[in-house]
Amino acid sequence: MQLIMKSETSSLAPPSADETGKFASVYRVLNEAITAHAFPGCAFGVLDEGEVVLLDALGHFTYESGASCVSPATVFDVASITKVVATTAAAMILHQRRQLDLDLPLGELLPGFVVGRSPGERAHEVKLRHLLAHNSGLPGYVEFYRTATTPAEMLRECLELRLKAAPGERSEYSDPGFILLGKALEVLTHEYLPTWVHKEIFEPLGMSDTRFNPPSSAQALIPPTEEDRTLRHRRIQGEVQDENAWVLKGAAGHAGLFSNVPDLLRFAAEVLAASNHAGQAKPRLFNAETIECFAKRQGPLGSSRALGWDTPSENSSSGNRFSAHSVGHLGFSGCSLWIDLDAWMAVVLLTNRTWPERQTQLIKTVRPAFHNAVRAALLSPSKNAF
Repeated sequence: MQLIMKSETSSLAPPSADETGKFASVYRVLNEAITAHAFPGCAFGVLDEGEVVLLDALGHFTYESGASCVSPATVFDVASITKVVATTAAAMILHQRRQLDLDLPLGELLPGFVVGRSPGERAHEVKLRHLLAHNSGLPGYVEFYRTATTPAEMLRECLELRLKAAPGERSEYSDPGFILLGKALEVLTHEYLPTWVHKEIFEPLGMSDTRFNPPSSAQALIPPTEEDRTLRHRRIQGEVQDENAWVLKGAAGHAGLFSNVPDLLRFAAEVLAASNHAGQAKPRLFNAETIECFAKRQGPLGSSRALGWDTPSENSSSGNRFSAHSVGHLGFSGCSLWIDLDAWMAVVLLTNRTWPERQTQLIKTVRPAFHNAVRAALLSPSKNAF
C-alpha cells in the first residue's frame, strides 16, 4: 500500500517536527518519559486515513554522553511484536489460502507434543487456534535457556511441557505456545519461518528494514536493549534480547524480529486496507474476512486475546480512546503497535525501555498516555498536523 506523507518523499522521511503544534501533547508525554528514564529514546508514527501524519523520533540510543540520536528510521528489537507481524501474519495468510485449519491439533504437525503422554494430560486437544489465542493451557514463560544450549534441546523441552490448564479453559499469554506455533507453521510451509515471512510478507509490503538477525554491519545502528550481566555478559545490541530466542539462533515464533516505524506503518496500512474501509486502498496480502476472523476475541470470558492479536481492555496500553474494534500488540523491549479498524488509524511506538536493565516499569504509564494524546490530537478540529 502506498503511504502518503504530509511532506511526500519516497523514503518516508518525516515532516518537520513541531512540538508546539497539533501533536504537542504527544511530544510532551514522550519528552517527560525520557526525562524520567522510562527509556533513553524513541521513534513513533501515526497513520490516519491512509496518510502518515506523524513520523518522528526523540532522545538517544542510551543515556551516555555522546550517544547516537534516534531517528524515525532507526531499527529496534521489537520483541513480541514478532508474534503479530511475522507469526500471526503468516498464520493469517495460510488460513486465507486454506493451508491452515485453525482447529487442527498441534500434535498432527508436531507429534512430539503428544507422543508418550497420557490421555489425561489433554495435550491431544491443543489446537492451532488455542496457541494463537493464548488459551492452550501452556505456561506463560519458561527459562529454557538455563538448560537448553541448542535449538533442538529447546524444542524438545518445549514439546514436553505439561499443560497448566485444559485447552480453552483459561487465558495465559504464552511464549512457549508461539515457539511451537512457529515450528508448526514451518511444517505447513516446508520452509524456515524467517525465510517464508520475508518472501511472503516483508518483500511484498516493501518492509526492507524488517528482518531477523541483522547483519553485523548494521548492529551499531540499532539501540542496545540491555547490559546483560547474567547470560551473555555483554552489551546486547543488534542481536535479539530474548534469551530463548537467542538460543534459537535469533529467530523464533515469539521474538527475534527487528524493524522500524516506517515498515510497521506499512504493515498496519495493509491490515487497514484489508479491513475494506471504504475501499480506499487495495490490499496485497489479506482480505476483510481474514482480518475479522483474527480480530475476534476468543475467550474464555474476560480475555482480551483475539487470534494472535490483543484487543483493547480496561487499563489497556492503547489508552481509553481506541475503539473496541482494534487490534494491537506489545513488545518487552518497550515497543507497541495498535491499529483501530473503525477509525482507520494506526500508531507505532518503538523504544528500548529495558536499557540498561529491564526492571523499570514506567512504560506501563507512558503507553496509555501516549496513545490518548495521539487520539486526542487526531480528534481535534484542525487537520493540519504541522
